[in-house]
Amino acid sequence: MTRMVASLSALILSIVLLVSGNAFLMTLLGIRLSIEEVSPDVIGWVLVCYSIGFVLGTLYVHKIIGRVGHIRAFAVFAAMAAVTALMYPMAVSMVFWAVLRVLSGFSIAGVLVVIESWFSSRATNANRGALFAVYQIVFYLSAAGGQLIVNVGDPANFLPFSLAAMLLTLALIPLSLTRMEAPVIEQASRMSVFKLARESFSGVAGALICGVMIGGFYALGPVYATLVGLDVARTSTFMASAIVAAMLLAWPLGRLCDRFDRRRVMFWVAVAAAASAGGVAVFGAGNLALLTLLVGLFTGLSATIYPIAVAITNDRMDSNRIVSASATLLLSYGIGSVIGPIAMAELISLLGPAGLFYGNAGFLLVLAVITSYRISHTDDVPVEEQEHFVPAMPETSPVLTEMDPRNTEFHESPEVEEMQEELRQAG
Repeated sequence: MTRMVASLSALILSIVLLVSGNAFLMTLLGIRLSIEEVSPDVIGWVLVCYSIGFVLGTLYVHKIIGRVGHIRAFAVFAAMAAVTALMYPMAVSMVFWAVLRVLSGFSIAGVLVVIESWFSSRATNANRGALFAVYQIVFYLSAAGGQLIVNVGDPANFLPFSLAAMLLTLALIPLSLTRMEAPVIEQASRMSVFKLARESFSGVAGALICGVMIGGFYALGPVYATLVGLDVARTSTFMASAIVAAMLLAWPLGRLCDRFDRRRVMFWVAVAAAASAGGVAVFGAGNLALLTLLVGLFTGLSATIYPIAVAITNDRMDSNRIVSASATLLLSYGIGSVIGPIAMAELISLLGPAGLFYGNAGFLLVLAVITSYRISHTDDVPVEEQEHFVPAMPETSPVLTEMDPRNTEFHESPEVEEMQEELRQAG
């Protein structure tokens, strides 16, 4: 396993540079727009364009990759992401920035499809669960680390944007030097959202509302922090702690999901997350330690709703439909991530900074009501028949769903088998 990870070191380094640069830029933009005294509702409309571009990217970038190949496509997408990062401070125009956010979201979706397809192609039935976990840990830690470098330079100047562009450009180097053969990308099939909802309404609702929560918070969390008076250093810590909490809570809640009915777990997670969001709205930033704790609980619990929704859905799917169902849940999450920044921005405009968390609490209570209704009107899947819980991460492309350990349709390619044989002989 160690040698397999070492063989993917170029991919991992590219992920670290790419994700940290992108996370840094997302927080930087929220802070910069607040410094420019742009109204929260306009900020929401500008920043949501990233989610729109990302969803479009997951639907269409495979065509570009298939036409020019992985390395060239990766270079194109990474260069596009770096160039857009450099262009933001050239003209602080909301229409211009909205276009840049669409291009940025599309390009980041492209580079993730390339990287994740390489990861997926190098996984085997014996190691894919471990590689799936490694990928998620690297992703979360890189995103958290990206928040901390917001402290470098004044967000009102050009320097931070140049640093973000440098990180995104540097991600080109490790992957461009790799000698690994490019895998074949196949577009993941999807069920219609309505068809999947008929079979697992709780799962679709959970994925959608999780997108609202996470999309809204990542876009407007820096705006909230600025409005309540946190400086840049505290804002970066505020955002980083929220991401780390999402990673840390995934595993203990996963153990609960393997021992109890998952819809009931999702109900109580939604209630607890709503209570945490309500606590932030009521107590505000008067006590920074309490604020960090409550926001960490809110984001950590909210982030686990997506993998619980995936598990609830997979429990009701035949094994040959898991990949297509997971791809549809990612699309539902993407739709939610478009709704979230717009809805939360409007609430901030109406209610002040606390509106972000009042809105989150309201959406979570809606999910709790939906889940409670479904529990009382549909049969449970017996705990002993539930699939093993996997802490799936939504900020990915549909390609990664093929590496989900629950996907029994996974097959090892001849290239992977040959690579494994070479490693065994070397050992």
